[in-house]
Amino acid sequence: MTATAVQPAATRRGRNGGAAMGALALGGFAIGTTEFATMGLLPQMAATFDLSIPAAGHAISLYALGVVVGAPLIAGLAAKLPRKGLLIGLTIALAVGNGLSAVAPNATLLMISRFVAGLPHGAFFGIAAVVATTLVPPERRGTAVARIMVGLTVANLVGVPVATAAGQQIGWRVAYFAVSAIAVVTALSVARWLPRIPAARDAGVAAELRAFRRPQVWFALVMGMVGFGGMFAVYSYVSPITTEVTGLSAGAVPWVLAVFGLGMTLGATTGGRFVDRSVMGTVFGSMIAVTAVLVLFALTATSPVMAFATVFLLGLVSQVLASALQVRLMDASPDAPSLASSSNHSALNIANGAGAWLGGLAIAAGWGYTSTAWVGVALSLSGLAVAALSVVVDRRARASA
Repeated sequence: MTATAVQPAATRRGRNGGAAMGALALGGFAIGTTEFATMGLLPQMAATFDLSIPAAGHAISLYALGVVVGAPLIAGLAAKLPRKGLLIGLTIALAVGNGLSAVAPNATLLMISRFVAGLPHGAFFGIAAVVATTLVPPERRGTAVARIMVGLTVANLVGVPVATAAGQQIGWRVAYFAVSAIAVVTALSVARWLPRIPAARDAGVAAELRAFRRPQVWFALVMGMVGFGGMFAVYSYVSPITTEVTGLSAGAVPWVLAVFGLGMTLGATTGGRFVDRSVMGTVFGSMIAVTAVLVLFALTATSPVMAFATVFLLGLVSQVLASALQVRLMDASPDAPSLASSSNHSALNIANGAGAWLGGLAIAAGWGYTSTAWVGVALSLSGLAVAALSVVVDRRARASA
């Protein structure tokens, strides 16, 4: 939103501000469940369609591709639409995509439906983040964005483990049916509680595209594409790692996912405070922490206690990084925040797809499941290098100005 939006911020922080935040977080819960439950259900999905684990992992990559395509496309083309109506439409699209996933009769249609389900993901989170910052004072932007992300983290704490356990006992399709139902409830909640927030008067595709003229926008996007891939290289294969490396039963997988979600929830509830203090400081600190945790995971994954501990830490520091990158993009493009904010989720899902793909290559090469952690270390260190370069370029630009 720009300063030309007609509704005063004070009005939008009114009586229903908390309920509006809750409605947006519920959408995050639905999206987080559908995105991450697939990773816990890969063995069951592979068995249904007689696929290998890496082949079934294409469902993760195609969902990520849907996010990559949908986020900038929807945010740009819908720039003139009222924010409330757009968010309702995105949740309905989410319900449709997951309903199609639940009834897919073969692997090809499953892959297509996962792509469709990913289309509204990035636009919803990006636009919801911009809307959330209008519901709080300016100095609490990081906290507002983190609150929206709490829905995604609670999905990993509750939704994904429950969906995984239900998928193992009843069938993986039930998880997507459940997400479709939650998306419908989200649409109703947004319609009821979110105040009317019109698009800025000068909004449009051309105005939003101006964001991509700024080098710092591209630096922030590449940070997410590369640096965040480290987490996904491991998390995409957490189910087989738990059973094949750590030596636990399939029944332990939901508990591992719940511990990851607990870490994400703690990261979302506390990370916003760090972002409010220093956005780039939080980016650097969380990337260094992700690298250290991945090294620890690679060295100790055979120990059940250490596997649970490192998965918890990976969820925590990754979520702090996600919140910091979201605010960094919004700061880098203050006059076109919707497209920039939505593109963050394109970047993170490029990381999702790339991490899953590169991790799958390492496994297919015969290097073992723990090799995914070393792939993650390489990606995280690359993200740190991009972050350092962005700071150097920014300082030189300021000095020359």
